[in-house]
Amino acid sequence: MADPGCLAEAEAAGTCPALVLGLNPTLGWRERLRARLAGTGASLWFVAGLGLLYALRIPLRLCENLAAGTSSLISGLIFIFEWWYFHKHGTSFIEQVSVSHLRPLMGGTEHSISEPGSPSRNRENETSRQNLSECKVWRNPLNLFRGAEYRRYTWVTGKEPLTYYDMNLSAQDHQTFFTCDTDFLRPSDTVMQKAWRERNPPARIKAAYQALELNNNCATAYVLLAEEEATTIVDAERLFKQALKAGETIYRQSQQCQHQSPQHEAQLRRDTNVLVYIKRRLAMCARKLGRIREAVKVMRDLMKEFPPLTVLNIHENLLESLLELQAYADVQAVLAKYDDISLPKSAAICYTAALLKTRTVSDKFSPETASKRGLSTAEINAVEAIHRAVEFNPHVPKMESHCLLD
Repeated sequence: MADPGCLAEAEAAGTCPALVLGLNPTLGWRERLRARLAGTGASLWFVAGLGLLYALRIPLRLCENLAAGTSSLISGLIFIFEWWYFHKHGTSFIEQVSVSHLRPLMGGTEHSISEPGSPSRNRENETSRQNLSECKVWRNPLNLFRGAEYRRYTWVTGKEPLTYYDMNLSAQDHQTFFTCDTDFLRPSDTVMQKAWRERNPPARIKAAYQALELNNNCATAYVLLAEEEATTIVDAERLFKQALKAGETIYRQSQQCQHQSPQHEAQLRRDTNVLVYIKRRLAMCARKLGRIREAVKVMRDLMKEFPPLTVLNIHENLLESLLELQAYADVQAVLAKYDDISLPKSAAICYTAALLKTRTVSDKFSPETASKRGLSTAEINAVEAIHRAVEFNPHVPKMESHCLLD
């Protein structure tokens, strides 16, 4: 047994090195050397293994094999770490990093850093998912009139049908279609430029009347009044006809001056957008008032006269009118032109194509026959079209069921 006095002195002043090293002071130097070599045996074997690998690196092609297996090794390590992190914290490490750090860099909302798996983190993730689903708003060419239809909904239900995001998206479209860099040359256009940016509807309407006081032929002022002040479709159509008269006059003037400067070319593009928008809304008024064939003619003429203006999606308004006329062959002709992979998709295109393909096979379809012989090519195409439509926008069937229940 070790001497307590020597142990105390070793702890205080280091006077008993043999005990500190864990060796018996009675052993000779050979025994002590053998004990030291036994303690370092594992290290010597490790060094010898490294030396052997280094010597055989060329015959075994270790560099090539290491480069080829690096990706698999890293993937395995990532998988093991992801499993451990999820098992410990109840959330994915990769998802947490993407939500907390990558989304702000890509323009998303920033979140405060909190511990994974905590209630605050779960609430933030849930709120984030809800916000993303609510903000997925597609430009709607079938949008209703704010004064004649949306306001009527508010009167009946007491609810606001439009969210702030809807209003903001419409304001961006209005500024894109109805403003340009030469608005300062026309005092009425300067007033309307401010009106389109105004959030308060009464202030927008007031600004439209101010623009008409400055210029009685301000087409965009009539457009705003038709969209927001008119309480019936008849009133909206009347104001749009006044806007059409003013818009055609301004459009002819812009055509004559378009080659004078780049500013005049921009002014012509703006006046073209205004004219096409007015005619499109007049066609929608005609359809809502029962003059469907008139609406179809106006839309076809617009698509022939201004084919580059596909941003207004006039073909979707045409599809709506043709479906109301039950002109399914004409609907198929429009889909053949616009249901193309190179063009942006929309719910109207996807669901119209799906319903049209379903209609062709629904009369002769039988579940018993299909279970025996399988689906035909036309039936498979119909099923695939339905899947594509639901994947693009899964909310349409729910909205249709609510409308049927109401």
